[in-house]
Amino acid sequence: MLWIPGPTEVRPELLAECARPAIGHRSADMRELIERVDPHLPWAFGLDTGSDAHVGVHSTSASGLMEASLRGVGARVLAVVNGAFSRRFFQMAELLGKDVERLDVAWGAGVEPDELAARLERDGPFDAVTLVANETSTGVRTPLAGLTEVLAAHGRPMFLVDVVSLIAGAPVDFDAHAVDFAFAGVQKALALPPGIAVCCASQRYMAGARAIERGSWALDPVRIIEGHAARKTPATPCTPLYYGLARQLEDISAGVTLPAGADAAPGAAAWDARFARHERMRSRTAAWAASHGLAPFPQERFASPTVSCVAAGSLDTAAFVAGLAERGFSISNGYGDLKGRTFRIGHMGDHTEEALEELLAAADAVLAGLSQRA
Repeated sequence: MLWIPGPTEVRPELLAECARPAIGHRSADMRELIERVDPHLPWAFGLDTGSDAHVGVHSTSASGLMEASLRGVGARVLAVVNGAFSRRFFQMAELLGKDVERLDVAWGAGVEPDELAARLERDGPFDAVTLVANETSTGVRTPLAGLTEVLAAHGRPMFLVDVVSLIAGAPVDFDAHAVDFAFAGVQKALALPPGIAVCCASQRYMAGARAIERGSWALDPVRIIEGHAARKTPATPCTPLYYGLARQLEDISAGVTLPAGADAAPGAAAWDARFARHERMRSRTAAWAASHGLAPFPQERFASPTVSCVAAGSLDTAAFVAGLAERGFSISNGYGDLKGRTFRIGHMGDHTEEALEELLAAADAVLAGLSQRA
């Protein structure tokens, strides 16, 4: 079973949806399929009632929408870098010819509002600020609330936020945090096979993007959003994954994916209950790690609700990961610079607390075996 930080385990019901017969992408069936998706994406992105933000789906990876987001903003970009994927955001801006600067934050921490304010004060103004809200490589969740006021006080640059391993696992609260463009793949807490991505753009972002040269066809954010709104995707979409997404969003909103006996009304309450389950799994994983003398890699207040990144200490991470694989559980070694120094457990998507207990029991057995060998 997949317990890596994505792709994650996919329910058989969703795989069956992805195996439906092909349909024409300009057909009434496709229009109906998009219209099944749209009522639920506002809950996924946490839009306020009456929000004028625009949602969309595109047949690309989350990295594709990362690039698309940058094509819709001006030349001066400040990239907050605190892990491998936030570094990717910076590198993309460089490749697109942006005048981009890095705000480096220690891996294991999120950017503090005063750090961001100091940099904007010193080197601003910027046209955009990029941030990974939940850094999958380090298990760090950066709170957005305190950053909103900082951006507003410094000319309000466009706020581009990667919510890849956050969406459907924790609140995004797009409007409350004055985000301008957010995006995510579906293979993490949305628990679908990879291949399509979802996004949300503010009215302000759309107006700004329309006014500049965006230099792309397939990754033009305006074309993506407007095509989705018109039910005319820019190119032939991955229709099997649209079926899976529609079913998953409907199931989450109806509370189908919640534990038996969970008391949550359909709609926003069902999404909140899903978020609470992810938080309980985070807490349980942290307690398990502590019971073995292991500590989370991130500072506690930045700990991700969907990805636990655990500092390995003297543990042989490769042997630990291999031992779990022999028992049918797949977790991840550290990512990039953290390989061998950490391991990661992706307790996200439709994983249950009961299944997490099975994983942790297997981890206990593997650790006991490694201890005997030492």
